[in-house]
Amino acid sequence: MFNPLAAFFSNDLAIDLGTANTLVFARGKGIVSSEPSVVAVMAQPGRSDRVLAVGHEAKEMLGRTPDTIRAVRPIKEGVIADFEVTEAMLRYFIRKAHNRTRLVRPRVVICVPPCITSVEKRAVRESALSAGAREVYLIEEPMAAAIGAGLDVTAATGNMIVDIGGGTTDVAVISLSGIVTSMSVRCAGDKMDEAIVQYVKRKYNMLIGERTAEQIKVTIGTASPHTKTASMEIKGRDLVSGIPKVVVTSSEEVRESLIEPVHSIVEVVLQTLERTPPELAADIVDRGIMLVGGGSLLRNLDHLLRQETKLPILRGEDPFTAVATGAGKLLDNLELLRDVAMA
Repeated sequence: MFNPLAAFFSNDLAIDLGTANTLVFARGKGIVSSEPSVVAVMAQPGRSDRVLAVGHEAKEMLGRTPDTIRAVRPIKEGVIADFEVTEAMLRYFIRKAHNRTRLVRPRVVICVPPCITSVEKRAVRESALSAGAREVYLIEEPMAAAIGAGLDVTAATGNMIVDIGGGTTDVAVISLSGIVTSMSVRCAGDKMDEAIVQYVKRKYNMLIGERTAEQIKVTIGTASPHTKTASMEIKGRDLVSGIPKVVVTSSEEVRESLIEPVHSIVEVVLQTLERTPPELAADIVDRGIMLVGGGSLLRNLDHLLRQETKLPILRGEDPFTAVATGAGKLLDNLELLRDVAMA
């Protein structure tokens, strides 16, 4: 039962628990935290690992730690790979958002991929409750993204949303506060980074880290050949001599390296359109497809999707924060929250 006094003393939170980044939305404040989903832990023989750092500080340690310290990403391809570390990460984000003493623990809305299993659902709920939540609601990421992008999910019209995150690409058609059809593919920003690492290894016989690959993608990455060619200097380790090496790569080479992951994303959009009921498909022709998520910021991805689907492609006002913002809006609308929450 809703307790107004509890709501007054607590600071309800919405968490977009992403593979690459975790965003926290505090009711009445907006987004209060946006940090990488990375945790640095130190091995302690005979005892459980000790958490050293979370977020930005831990990401700086990726690929640079001694044997006793691991910088880990506890969420792989949209699902929890390490429950203990995820719990520690959630505790950190919940405490950071609750930066002053509270009499009541917060209600927490957590966004998860539609492909999540019942075991994974239970694990997320238990992790959040152990981390200090009093009540946990799980919301499918496409639903939260649609609300965050300003779409009317309660109307009897079809809205199509494509959420390209770090670990998964979720595509859904939403009508009357429910997901009519949806598909997920475990191919998104991380797979793009991996593809760049492999391409550089093949083409230049050089090994680069995932942070460098992400930097290349963000700086000169493109999904379509119809762009002005840009170049970038990259540094890594020569696989033959073992010494550091510097090469220059171009946006055309990066586009070539991204063909496979980008094709997988286009394919899942086309497959979802094929499964959409005709009345809702007619709505999508008029309203277009909404793109959100950090991965959707890849240059010219919207042009490529427009070319492949022959439909209008829209980009959310702030694609990176759409999921967290949508979940945050639900904190002010408990009736809709209960309607769209996963069982």
